Amino acid sequence: MLDTKADSFSSTEKVIDEPDTKYKDVEIIEEPADMVRGVPGKLSIWTLLVVVMELCERFAYYGASLMFNIYLQQILGRSKSEAVALNRVNQFMAYATTILGAIIADQFLGKFKTIVLFGIVYLVGLVVLAISSADFSVEGGFGLAGFCIAVFAFIGFGTGGIKSNVSAFMAEQIPVGYKKTGTPGVYEDSKLTTERGFRYFYWSINVGAFAGMLACPQIAKNESYAIAYMLPAIVFFIGIMAFVAGSKRYTKKKPQGTVLVKVWRCMRYARKHKQEGQGHWLDSSLGATDQEWNDEFVVGLQRSLRACKVFLFYPIYWSVYGNMTDLLINQGLIMRRPSWLSVDQLNVVNSLVLIVAIPIFDNFVFPLLRRMGFRMGPIVRITTGFAIAVCGFIYVTILQKVIYTKRPYFDFTGDDVPEGAFNDISVWLQIVPYGIIAISEIFTSVTGLEFAFSQAPAELKSVLTAVYLFTNCGGSLIGMILGIWSSDPEVLYVFAAQTIILGVLAIIFYFCFRHYDNIVAKQEQFNS
Repeated sequence: MLDTKADSFSSTEKVIDEPDTKYKDVEIIEEPADMVRGVPGKLSIWTLLVVVMELCERFAYYGASLMFNIYLQQILGRSKSEAVALNRVNQFMAYATTILGAIIADQFLGKFKTIVLFGIVYLVGLVVLAISSADFSVEGGFGLAGFCIAVFAFIGFGTGGIKSNVSAFMAEQIPVGYKKTGTPGVYEDSKLTTERGFRYFYWSINVGAFAGMLACPQIAKNESYAIAYMLPAIVFFIGIMAFVAGSKRYTKKKPQGTVLVKVWRCMRYARKHKQEGQGHWLDSSLGATDQEWNDEFVVGLQRSLRACKVFLFYPIYWSVYGNMTDLLINQGLIMRRPSWLSVDQLNVVNSLVLIVAIPIFDNFVFPLLRRMGFRMGPIVRITTGFAIAVCGFIYVTILQKVIYTKRPYFDFTGDDVPEGAFNDISVWLQIVPYGIIAISEIFTSVTGLEFAFSQAPAELKSVLTAVYLFTNCGGSLIGMILGIWSSDPEVLYVFAAQTIILGVLAIIFYFCFRHYDNIVAKQEQFNS
C-alpha cells in the first residue's frame, strides 16, 4: 500500500523540532464531528524507501546469521554448545547496542544520520566476515578470529544502531491527522495508518529475511561461504543507497539533546515533591514551573514506564523465538532430509508465512474485528502471541521426544553414533512450528514495536523503541545459559522448560496488565 505521488512534500529537506501535525496532505487535525469510522491511509513513496532499506538490512542480517550455527560447527570445528553460545552472543550484541543507537540519534545526530553511520559500520563488518570465511583465511587460522571481529565489533553495533531508529523514523514519515475519503463519514486515520505502516514494515523484514535465508545457505552449500557472506554485503549496500536517495524528502526531527538527563531530573523532582493521594508518583512533576519539561512530557513518561513493565515479560518469548536459529536447526540435523536441503533453510517457512499472513491480517482479519466491535488492545494481542508460541513449542517438545524413539540412533547417546547421524523421521515435520511462531510474531513482535512508538513522548520514541528491542538481550542471555544443555538428549528438557515457563508467564502477564488496554483506549480518545 503506497502512494507514488509526491503528495505535499516540498523539494527541500524537512527538519522539524517536534512532531508537527499540520502537514499539507492532512486536511483535518482533530477528529471530525461526522466521523463514523476510520480507515488506514496509503503509505508514501518516502516511507517506502525506509522500508526498502530495512528489507535489505534484514536480507543481510538473516542471510548471514542463519548460516552461523552450521558454519561454526562444520567449517570452524566448534561443538554444538559452543555454536549455540556464539550464536546467542551475536543476538545479544545486535540488541544490546540499540540503547547506544537511540542515545546517539536523540541527543547528537538525529535518526537519519545515525542510521547511515551505523549502516557503514555494519557494511564493514559484512565485508570482514566474507573475507574471514575464505579458504585462505580459515586455513591461515583467521577464521574464528575474523568471525568474532566481524560479528561482535561491527555487525552487532551496526544492526543495533539501525534497529533502535529505523521503525520510529518510518512512522515519523506518516502525517498525523484525518483525511477525507470518497465515502461520507469515513476518514483516513493516521493512527490506523501508523498501525498499517508497522505491519508492512514487519512484512518487509520478512521479505528480506525470506530472500536471504533462501539464497545464502544454498550458495554456501553449492559454492562457498565467502561468496554466501559477500552477497548480504552487496544487498545491504544497495539498501543504504536507496535510503540515502530519499534524504531531501524525509521528515526529520532535530536531536532533542540530553533527554535521559531530562528524564532523570523529572523523576528526581517527582520523588522529592511526592504527596499523599497521588494517582501516579510522577504526578508531582505536573504543573512544575521553571522546569525544562511540560505536562505533556510527564504524561508521556508515565506511559513509557508502563510500557517498560510490559516489556519485562518479553525476554522469555525471545528465548523461545531464538531457538529457530540454533536449537531447531540442530533438531533438523538429526532428522532425515533431502540431499539438496540445508536444514537452516527451513527458517524460510517462518518468513513466508509472515509475508502471506500480514496482508491477510491487515486487510481482512483486523478490519473484520473492528467492524464487529471487537477491539484487540495491545495487551490482548501480546497475550495471544505468547499463547500461540506456547502451542508451537508444545509441538517442538513432542517432536523431539518422538525423534528419540526412532531408529537407528534413538537419543544419540550410544558409542557408535557417527558424525552427522540422523534418525528415520522426516525433517518436513518441522514446518509446523516455524509457521506457528510466525503467526505469534504478528501479535507479539509487531505490537511491541507499535506499543513502544505510541506510548513514548516525541523525545523518547527512539529510547523506548530501543528498550523494547533490548529485551531481546534478555532472551539471548537465557539462550546462552540454556545452550549448556543443547546436546542430545538434554535439549528435550530445555524445550519443555521454556514452553512451560512461557505458558505460565502468559497467564500472569494478562492478569497483570489487562487493564492497560482500557488506559490505551482512553489515551487514543483523548488524543483525538
